[in-house]
Amino acid sequence: MTGNLRTTIILIALAVLGWYFWPSDGKEHPAGILAPDVPVQEDLKAQPVIDHGEYTITGLAKFSLKARVLSAEPYWIDRGSGLVPVDLALGWGKMSDSAVIDQLDITQSVRFYRWNTKGSDYPIPKEEIISSSANMHLIPATKAIERRIKEAEKGDIVEFSGYLARADRKDGFNWSSSMTRTDTGDGACEVVYVEHFRILP
Repeated sequence: MTGNLRTTIILIALAVLGWYFWPSDGKEHPAGILAPDVPVQEDLKAQPVIDHGEYTITGLAKFSLKARVLSAEPYWIDRGSGLVPVDLALGWGKMSDSAVIDQLDITQSVRFYRWNTKGSDYPIPKEEIISSSANMHLIPATKAIERRIKEAEKGDIVEFSGYLARADRKDGFNWSSSMTRTDTGDGACEVVYVEHFRILP
């Protein structure tokens, strides 16, 4: 292979990777609450145990929601990437309103979701930002659901249901969901076993 051909192939590969991984600005919406309802969480009389490849999934509570995607972050190489290929940071209530969201800087990394105000004032009370948004680790029940989750991008309105869950692997690795929307920091994310998922038009 000549040097010029090798350089051309490398440049093409970099262009393709750049297109694939470059963050999208996402969909824009006018001001207004797009997902008014809080997530629905229901206690279980018996916790289902689901065989999921090398993991055992235990359902902790029934869970469903409609929310706006604030950010989407794929993962490939961390310990949980085989189980949870994508995290979605989601907002509902006033955290689905562009008038509020546009006043926040929202990021995701190393399985955390972070927000900061762009100015000195909070657009809504801090406690409401915390209780109306969350980073969710989504375990797709099927490959088809995994594909749909991977299609979700910033600004989408999504609807899904399944279980808040605990995942255990034979090597001792485990991941357990938060059971409340008011906590913060390590362990505050929801781990959701997703049985139904759709992006709303």
